[in-house]
Amino acid sequence: MDLLERFEALFRGVKIAYLTGDREFIGQPWLSFLMLSEPIPFRLRIRQTDKISRGRGQPAIAGAHLFRSLAIGSERVLRGRRSVWGRAVYVIGLRLDPKHKKHQSDDDFLIVITDHDPHTALADYGRRWGIETLFTALKTRGFCLESTHFTDRERLSKLLALLALAFVWAMKAGIWRHGQKPIRIIEAHGRRARSLFRYGFDLLRRFFIDPLSFSGSLFQPIQLLSCT
Repeated sequence: MDLLERFEALFRGVKIAYLTGDREFIGQPWLSFLMLSEPIPFRLRIRQTDKISRGRGQPAIAGAHLFRSLAIGSERVLRGRRSVWGRAVYVIGLRLDPKHKKHQSDDDFLIVITDHDPHTALADYGRRWGIETLFTALKTRGFCLESTHFTDRERLSKLLALLALAFVWAMKAGIWRHGQKPIRIIEAHGRRARSLFRYGFDLLRRFFIDPLSFSGSLFQPIQLLSCT
């Protein structure tokens, strides 16, 4: 909540299309904050054990029970608004493929609540997965942020700002390189063998280790950061 208030103070007049959040960002105080007099649109995932109302006069039950008839990969928008943590919201559920579970205890359903446009909520929420790329880039697959062991908030804030620029730089380099030499697609699952971030990250690293080897190359890393 404090972070959102800081964002609104820094970016006055900016309209938030919607806020996405995983199951860490749930609960009555949080939902009430988003639905104040000047509400912030949201697409929030809840746990399959969280209680959802079934209708007027009926007790609330776990979300998993409301979507248990869904086939794998199927989704459903519950009719009308339902009460979740005392707030009336739309509820959308998707049964996940158990083969894609990382842990046996992972939820069987992806359940999203929203205050508007429920039929686009799952697709909108799906865009949140892009942040996972950033997390892995900042940590184990890129900049090893956790190895710094920074605890001072001000120093960590400055470091994150610097790493944000570096992340964009690596992505731009990866996109450029992919245009010159496309990343190989692995037939088994149809995904790229490497991420665009890692493709650009490795290219930038080689450039700074041995810039002379790029003499005459079309690669211009400084130009990638230019706004012109």
